[in-house]
Amino acid sequence: MTPATSIADNCELTAPRLTPSAHTCEPASRTVIGRGGNGAWSSEIRVSAVTNGRPGYVRTVPETHRQSIVTLDLEGVLVPEVWIAVAEQTGIAELRRTTRDEPDYDLLMGQRLALLERHGLTMPAVADVISSLTPLDGARHFLDELRARTQVLLLSDTFEQFASPLMRQLGWPTLLCHRLVIDGDRIVGYRLRMADHKRHAVRALQSLNFRVVAAGDSYNDTAMLAEADTGFLFRAPPNVREQFPQFRALDDYGELLEALLSD
Repeated sequence: MTPATSIADNCELTAPRLTPSAHTCEPASRTVIGRGGNGAWSSEIRVSAVTNGRPGYVRTVPETHRQSIVTLDLEGVLVPEVWIAVAEQTGIAELRRTTRDEPDYDLLMGQRLALLERHGLTMPAVADVISSLTPLDGARHFLDELRARTQVLLLSDTFEQFASPLMRQLGWPTLLCHRLVIDGDRIVGYRLRMADHKRHAVRALQSLNFRVVAAGDSYNDTAMLAEADTGFLFRAPPNVREQFPQFRALDDYGELLEALLSD
């Protein structure tokens, strides 16, 4: 049986029809998924069937019963900021600047790459710093509890080469991020998987009829939080909280767990 397909915005999905028999029914099912006038996602599923030649059932599944999925930022939420750790261990103070301070990611990464080149800092040297890092206190327990009760996807602007040791310590959750360009032992560039990938990931999940709840701490998370059905700031610095007061700000894993699951 061929599954129904969809287009992200304002689309209709029509379920496949089964041939009636003594043990099957012919459903007439339609799912309407789209954005209303206020920009919010909504859906309604109506299913009717005829079984053995007799009228069957009609059921409406309300929009509020959509399945939920949580999207989380990584650095600053679950693990330490890698670039701050590198700055502290190498003495290169300029590397302390992160997406908590600079909203322009490409500008920030250009500055970082220039600093690495100027100071002769190689990928093995950065990897040594990362190997010494552990998840933030309480992060693993929080993530385990969350994953036991709902689906979780990590959306980060870190890089595969940086993240792997930390993902192992977190129990290998699913992470979508970017990739560094390495020449020998030098970091010479980076490849974005796609621009604005956090917001696009949320929209894609919503097009699959998920209700998305998100949490992050930095400028580069705010598009994800705005696109999600509900977004939370977690341990965000004062400048981010002040510029984005529309997002509820939390600082404790217990509070965040309750907010993500109860919203």
